[in-house]
Amino acid sequence: MLFGLDGIEIGLIIVFLTLFSAILSGFPVAFAIGGAGVISFGVIAALDSAGLLIHQAIDTGSAEYAALLAQGVPEKAISVFRYPELPREAHALFENGWATAMDRNVSFIVNRINERVIAGQSIETLLAVLMFVLMGIVLERSKIANDLLTTMARVFGPLPGGLAVSIVVVGAFLAASTGIVGATVVTMGLLALPTMLRNNYSPELATGVIAASGTLGQIIPPSIVIVLLGTLAGDLYSTAQDERALLAGCSDALTYLGKPAVVSVGTLFQAALLPGILLAVLYGVYAFGYAMLNPSKAPAVAMGDANGEPVTRGEAYTWYLGVPLALIVGAMVLTQVNIVGSQSVRVDSFSDQGAAASLRTNVSEQCKASMIELHGQSAWDTAVEEQKAIDASGGVQESHRLTPEEIDALRVEKVANAAPLGTGLVILAVMFGLILSVARGVSPSSSPRPLQIGAIGILLGLLADWLLLGPLSSSSMTVIVMLIPWALTIYGVIYAFKLLSKNELLRVVFPPLVLIVAVLGSILGGITNPTPAAALGAAGAIMLAAYRKLSEQGNSPKIIIWSTLATILMILMGVNFDLRINTESVSVESWIAFVFTYALWLYALFGLFFSCWVLFKAGVLTPAVRETAKVTSMVFTILIASQLLNLVVISFGGEEYIQDFLRSFDDVRTVFIIVMLVLFVLGFVLDFLEIVYIVVPIVGPVIYGAHFDPKWVTIMIAVNLQTSFLTPPFGFALFYLRGVAPKEVTTGHIYRGVIPFVIIQVLGLLLLAAFPGIVTIVPNLLGG
Repeated sequence: MLFGLDGIEIGLIIVFLTLFSAILSGFPVAFAIGGAGVISFGVIAALDSAGLLIHQAIDTGSAEYAALLAQGVPEKAISVFRYPELPREAHALFENGWATAMDRNVSFIVNRINERVIAGQSIETLLAVLMFVLMGIVLERSKIANDLLTTMARVFGPLPGGLAVSIVVVGAFLAASTGIVGATVVTMGLLALPTMLRNNYSPELATGVIAASGTLGQIIPPSIVIVLLGTLAGDLYSTAQDERALLAGCSDALTYLGKPAVVSVGTLFQAALLPGILLAVLYGVYAFGYAMLNPSKAPAVAMGDANGEPVTRGEAYTWYLGVPLALIVGAMVLTQVNIVGSQSVRVDSFSDQGAAASLRTNVSEQCKASMIELHGQSAWDTAVEEQKAIDASGGVQESHRLTPEEIDALRVEKVANAAPLGTGLVILAVMFGLILSVARGVSPSSSPRPLQIGAIGILLGLLADWLLLGPLSSSSMTVIVMLIPWALTIYGVIYAFKLLSKNELLRVVFPPLVLIVAVLGSILGGITNPTPAAALGAAGAIMLAAYRKLSEQGNSPKIIIWSTLATILMILMGVNFDLRINTESVSVESWIAFVFTYALWLYALFGLFFSCWVLFKAGVLTPAVRETAKVTSMVFTILIASQLLNLVVISFGGEEYIQDFLRSFDDVRTVFIIVMLVLFVLGFVLDFLEIVYIVVPIVGPVIYGAHFDPKWVTIMIAVNLQTSFLTPPFGFALFYLRGVAPKEVTTGHIYRGVIPFVIIQVLGLLLLAAFPGIVTIVPNLLGG
């Protein structure tokens, strides 16, 4: 053996050194990774052909190996690390020669690219990357960050360290609306850093808080890192859990776990929400604490008033806290007593399949023992009792087509159990009530009559729904009955928006906030998956940027406003009317609703094209599309190149060797800590994309094959990867900030400034490790 090392170990060292050298060579990273794969394969093949790379593998024909198998030890669990005393036999790295390995690699890379890049199931999710990148770049170029920074500085500036806290708030806001680290760091560095330095802020604090806050886009959804990790995590988790089930003696993961081994990007977005907010809060607390301890280095700065009209404390408590809290709590209480609930009388053509036992009990003795060890004896006993009851009642009832009599009976039952007030109407009522309440608080000196008329409209709408409408009321009847209440409500809401627009904070925050709620709400609420939501976000960002550009030019933005209203009406029509026209019989009401909705769709599409034309003429659309193409091309090229490098590692057994080493530890927590430490160290020299596509597929089968919640594992990796933007010497956020920082800010200032925030990142990881519920509580509440 060369240098006393196993041939596979030398091969792994060659791959790492080649990859590291290629990245430092100055070539574009995407091509450097692919080149590293080709070069390292050539070097390893040459050394292997010369007989210099020898792998000492376990002799599977030995009596000792056969004895282990006879004892019931799974073949997958036998490795040189766990059983170093087993007899060995020398093998070349490429048993059938490097030419055969290269031929196999070419076939693998074609299949892998076809599965993951061109025609695989993950391609639809990967398209969300393109849409989110476009959304972020358009919003960044629409100067939304300028307005946010100015406004937040006025709000938080008078506090100690207020400018630093405002940077954290804006960073979190931009993370949820753009998710582009480079754009966020550069924008805040250009706009906020000079202001902070002029006001005697410490260069270390100023640069550190800007760099750290800019990286929040990597964890706060919609996050590109979460999208990319999600496309890997689903496959890794399902495959690893199936292998775990086989080792446990069970047929598949569903039998062993009692639930499908599935994790989606939408669920990961839900899981990432609280950790992202937690990191933002930790950043803000550090900035505030630093200012309290060092007041001269983070002084309070009065930047002007963000609200032109004074509001008394009593008015603020009433309209900003009291009324909104009463509306929300009241709706929740009415839901609990079934006054608010579903009014749907839709009955499926087929019956529900009968409930099965919580665990499968018809399994082998080995699987039974493994399942009891995993779930506990009480859970197994409960499942056994459930299965006995099911068998006694004739077994699990299969789904069958319902007869017309059964459908009518189920519909009558639904009508009898329907709540007096529909959930959708009450949600709209609460939202409109919140708008009216906040508008009253913003401008207490304005006439309250229109707001009162809007409130009366809300109350009349709820009464009309309770007294005049029922589950069997037609859509047209609903429109006729609710026309006057809706008109009164809309009148009050339009007046409320006029009052809200006078408040600078709300005027700046509200438009992007609506876009964030639309995109994230549709994902977190399970309404749609990330790709359509990303398309909605990109279209909304284009229209928002065009609205701003028209306002700056002094032109009327009415087309965009009416297009937005057309989109809202289109959604409401789809909720309240049956728009299917390809059924056997279509009512006149459905035809009218379909034609009207189609006209709304055409107008909304026209508004989108008009917005594109406005941005094109203003010179915004072309560079935004060009930058989007560059970023997404880089992502997809790195994806392809990383597959090539991974297959090189697989070809000489490197991947299996690393996995065997990790599996040799009896405590999976030790394995996870090792992996997290490796990812943290690699973050000093590698970008998150290289780590996601090169390292995670190698270590993923081990950590996703453990008993950890896959959502928690993925978010822990994502938070760990976030530090790769901050850790010297190759932290990208540091490069971005160095490029726009004034001359008086040195590289040393930037490096010293980010150290506390790297420590905060580590603290955040420790908190997530100690309290996994921070990650899982939102998916559990939302059913993710």
